[in-house]
Formats: sequence, structure tokens, C-alpha cells
Amino acid sequence: MSELFTSPYFGVGLSVAAFGIGVKLNRKLKTPVCNPLIVAIVIVSGVLLVFDIPYDSYNVGGEIINMFLAPATACLAAAIYTRINILKKYWLPILVGCAAGSAASMGSVYGMCRLFGLDDSLTVSLIPKSVTTPIAVSIAEPAGGVVPVTVVAVIGTGILGSILAPYLIRIFRISDPVAAGLAIGASSHAVGTSKAIEIGEVEGAMSGLAIGICGIITVLFSMLVL
Repeated sequence: MSELFTSPYFGVGLSVAAFGIGVKLNRKLKTPVCNPLIVAIVIVSGVLLVFDIPYDSYNVGGEIINMFLAPATACLAAAIYTRINILKKYWLPILVGCAAGSAASMGSVYGMCRLFGLDDSLTVSLIPKSVTTPIAVSIAEPAGGVVPVTVVAVIGTGILGSILAPYLIRIFRISDPVAAGLAIGASSHAVGTSKAIEIGEVEGAMSGLAIGICGIITVLFSMLVL
């Protein structure tokens, strides 16, 4: 049995099955609170705890899935290309908006960490929470951050953004799809972008664009402050 748990097929199979269950529940219940990623995390964590399976054994397969994060993020360029005319028309507001979003994200995290007296390693780990995982890890790890904390912060931020985005768009009456998409991508990276794509094609394309731009800007900012 231990050989089964240490096989990469176990980690991949469990992750795919758990996420598939999450997708079906989300479609049936039709509520953003029932996010497929949250459901998958709960199911996987439950299986590991019930059967006393070491995380390292599960992660043999999990690392294979993690390997596809960067290519999956790069695939968002296809959606951006279909809306290249919008990028050309609004390039300055897009750059300024992404820069403001990145600065607000990093600045608020830094201020809260200092307010609550967190040490430097945790501060560094949390600062890149609003960019996609491969970029966040590449920022936090060399600066002395704790990679697992960074990954959890990124996932939590993405899930929270995907849940709240539809409500915030209605509350603040954001009618411009470009603004809505940029806001989602700048604050909740790829997980939020999956929700933006559901909201609209333009929102999805602009959210994907914000992931790349905010990633670059965050790297540049981190070189100055970390």
C-alpha cells in the first residue's frame, strides 16, 4: 500500500479527482463560495489525514502538476492576443493601473506585517501574494522567505479574489470590462482570472494581461525593497 501512496500516479490522480468533484459541486450549487480549488484542498487534506499519508508521498505527484503552472499561465497570452486592439488603445491606463495595483498590494502587506510585528522572513513570504505562484516563489525564496507560506498566501489570495470579484464589481458598479479584468488579475492572479473568464471574454483577457504586467512590476519593486 505504501508503494501506491509514493507513486506519482497517486498524487496526480487524487488531485484531478478532487478538483473534478469541486467543479461538479460548483456547477450544481452555482455559488462562488463553493470554489473548486477550495473543495479540492479540503478533499485532498482529508484523504491525507484519514489514511495518514505523508505529504511528501502525495507531493511526488503534486510536483508534476506544479510543473504545469508556468506553461498554463503563459497560455493566457492567447486570450490577450485576441484583444490586442484594446491593449494598444489603453496601454497607458493599463500600465498605470497595474503599477498602482502592485504597489497597493505590496505596500498594504508590508504595512500590516509591521503593524502585527511579523519577522522579516514572514514579511518577505507574504509580500508577493498577489502574483502567480512561479513568480511569487522566485521572489520570496532568494530573499529568505518561507516558500510554503508564500504558496498558501498566493492560493488564499486567488481564492478570495475569485469569490469576491463578482460581488465587488456589482457593489462598486464597475461597468468597464477592461477595468474589471485588470482589477481581478492584479489582485488575484490566475485563480481570479478563471473567474474573470467566466464573467466575460474581455475581462478574462485583461485579467490575464494583468498577471504578466503585475508580475514584472512586482519583481522590479521587490528588487528595491527586499
